[in-house]
Amino acid sequence: MTVVHHDGLLQKVIHSLSDHIAVLDSEGCIVFTNQAWNRFGAENRCCQESGWEGVNYLEACDEAARTGDEFGKHAAIGIAKVIRGEERFQLEYPCHSPSEKRWFLMNVVGLEHDRCRYVAISHVNITLRKLAEEHAYNLSMTDGLTGLFNRRHFDNFLSDEWKRCARLRLPLTVAMIDIDHFKLLNDSYGHQYGDQCLIKVAGVLKGYARRPSDICARYGGEEFVLVFGNCTTDMMRQELDKLMDEIRGLQLPNANAPTAGTVTVSIGVSTQYPLPRTKESIAVGEADAALYKAKQGGRNRIEFLN
Repeated sequence: MTVVHHDGLLQKVIHSLSDHIAVLDSEGCIVFTNQAWNRFGAENRCCQESGWEGVNYLEACDEAARTGDEFGKHAAIGIAKVIRGEERFQLEYPCHSPSEKRWFLMNVVGLEHDRCRYVAISHVNITLRKLAEEHAYNLSMTDGLTGLFNRRHFDNFLSDEWKRCARLRLPLTVAMIDIDHFKLLNDSYGHQYGDQCLIKVAGVLKGYARRPSDICARYGGEEFVLVFGNCTTDMMRQELDKLMDEIRGLQLPNANAPTAGTVTVSIGVSTQYPLPRTKESIAVGEADAALYKAKQGGRNRIEFLN
């Protein structure tokens, strides 16, 4: 039988794992990290210049909790309990980047070594499972006609994005979109044609919700809504002008409409800087008020409110 030097082998095994692993002492300070932990920190600009050893991870979670991060709060409480003697703790949490959605499972396990208490933490990437769950969830949250998210999902998304922007002090922009003279279109051409117009307009709109912090939804009837996290009206003006032109470019007949002979839309836009303990309904209300002004101003136009 081959004799193996276990310490060296275990080091290689731990550093070969894709899970991000750290070991904390009884004060919550990091005493060890594997290469996956270090690599993730470097790639996401959260690495420590002098290395991770000595960094108090428990304090970092507490600091995140103080900024309103609920997952940071739960992590801090769970890790503290394991340090005090509980066997283990688990937490699933999102960790989205600007370009992709990501989820992790935090496993926290207590252990004793040389009469000292330590805590081993691993962060396991569970993105594939969460994306599959999200797909199944989205099927129940999708508008059957247009394929866009429905009102129920929109309300949940806006609530979460409002809280995120409040925590990070980021702007949030809401655009309410209404198809001009849609009732007249239905009366003139029939509801089947009206449905086809809704589908085609929705096909244009969904191309403008490109990031994890964006959403496009059917708000109700001929009304749609777009949300852009970490965006202001100034940042979105050119995009929304392009959206208007793209819908006009569909050249969908609406011959009896007084604004134009083809389908057009009116858009109301509002930017808010969410504050803790405020409601996301503010953003929708302001965008709806802007949409009303756009309609009163002749339709087929955009009205901005800040």
